[in-house]
Amino acid sequence: MIENIFPKEKEIPSEYQIEPLIADNYLLDGKILKFKGNFQKVYSPVMILDGKGNKKQKYLGEYPLMDESYAMKALDSAVRAYDRGLGVWPTMKVEDRIFCVLKFVEEMKKKKTEIVKLIMWEIGKSILDSEKEFDRTIDYILDTVEALKEIDRNSSRFVISQEVFAQVRRSPLGVVLCMGPYNYPLNETFTTLIPALIMGNTVIFKPPKFGVLLHSPLLEAFAKSFPKGVVNTIYGDGKEIVGPIMKTGLIDVLAFIGSSKVADILKHQHPKPHRLRCVLGLDAKNAGIIFEDSDVDMAVKECIIGSLSFNGQRCTALKILFIHENLKKVFIEKFITEIEKLKFGMP
Repeated sequence: MIENIFPKEKEIPSEYQIEPLIADNYLLDGKILKFKGNFQKVYSPVMILDGKGNKKQKYLGEYPLMDESYAMKALDSAVRAYDRGLGVWPTMKVEDRIFCVLKFVEEMKKKKTEIVKLIMWEIGKSILDSEKEFDRTIDYILDTVEALKEIDRNSSRFVISQEVFAQVRRSPLGVVLCMGPYNYPLNETFTTLIPALIMGNTVIFKPPKFGVLLHSPLLEAFAKSFPKGVVNTIYGDGKEIVGPIMKTGLIDVLAFIGSSKVADILKHQHPKPHRLRCVLGLDAKNAGIIFEDSDVDMAVKECIIGSLSFNGQRCTALKILFIHENLKKVFIEKFITEIEKLKFGMP
């Protein structure tokens, strides 16, 4: 019976238990401020049993429901910090920006246990996958640092073409609106955020609808690591806070991972959509291809992982399989057998 997998709260191991987090802080112009207004309650998709044996969603905490005025303050902070490319951050030396990012990494590592538990409880990802997401995010940041070092080394060289000597350097683009998806609320959100930051842009950062609380422990790390106004956070309904700042035309770059429908709405809210730079990761229809000479057992194993890891809630999940007709019957039989062996339960 599925009801048998749900534990009472006191039966959950102490290392996985979590106290409600009232995330009433936000980052604006280098300061961590207290939000005064309406809040959104957050409940875990993971069910537990109350004292009477009834199933309920665990209350995890609350986050701010900001309105347009808060979003405009965040935009103003980012615009002033960029200062048409003349601000402290966009004019800072590459080595100094790297120092700030590495400082952030060290501060972030101190929050691993708290963030991993919040990922697990907030979106229902297994504890092992939650740990992997945190570790992958750290690795991604460090890889981004190394990539920038390589770019900086290459830009110090002169390029000769048709008797023309040139030096090519990358420069920041301006104010970036960063928005990531719920299924990898830390990792993929940071794949929009970190490259934008390290290149000298200022950012407005909106967490996904599901996976908001886990970013709260990092506000202090952002405040300690970056100059004021470089990172600004907004929370709430996208229609209330994202639309208004897009309509100002002051957003230079949209860094967004999500659906093409939402991306189209955001782009067309900008008064000059053809001037808006877009860095988008949208939808996905990833295929697995099993050739005639494939190792069927290995193919089945990889396709199970590829299609059903985190219950298939991944943009990179396999959503369609192309199987050689000579392997179709045996592959499907083994695939079904392995699926039937899968266990469901608490993360």
